[in-house]
Amino acid sequence: MAIDTSNTEPISIIPGDTVKWKRTLADYPASAGWALSYELLNAQHRYQIAASADGNAHHVVISPQTTQNYAPGAYDWRARITNADEVYTIATGRLTISPSFGAASDVRSHARRTLDAIEAVLEGRATSATAEYEINGRRLKYIPLNELHAMRSKYQREVAAEEGKSGPRGVSGRIVVRFGA
Repeated sequence: MAIDTSNTEPISIIPGDTVKWKRTLADYPASAGWALSYELLNAQHRYQIAASADGNAHHVVISPQTTQNYAPGAYDWRARITNADEVYTIATGRLTISPSFGAASDVRSHARRTLDAIEAVLEGRATSATAEYEINGRRLKYIPLNELHAMRSKYQREVAAEEGKSGPRGVSGRIVVRFGA
């Protein structure tokens, strides 16, 4: 089965996938010498993508070998059109590069990682009543249990919202109704 080429820029990229789209720009046809390019940018990375001419249209293809090397995160992008000495930014947007399943990285959300860490601390606290200690002049103070429980509730709500659930116990927000004869 062939995948249709989109006529708009992607909103997300999965590393290791081929990414294609085509832009037809009436005021800047490729057949008249206009060249379309894209730049993806975030605080740590910058990627440049060039379109190729396809009649009057501009065709973008990013190979799986290229996308495999893209770092995950949110990126701002801009599309620029050039011809000789003329350069115009014609569009801007935002996209996300997903974490690669082949990478050894933690793909959990911030809320899920934080909730898991809080729960691990609470489980460890069950065996320790120490609130503060000092070793070789370095002092460590624990977060009080009531604050940990409050933080836990907050992050349970965030995780539930991310997962499409309404509460910390995994109760769905859906109401199921059955009509019988």
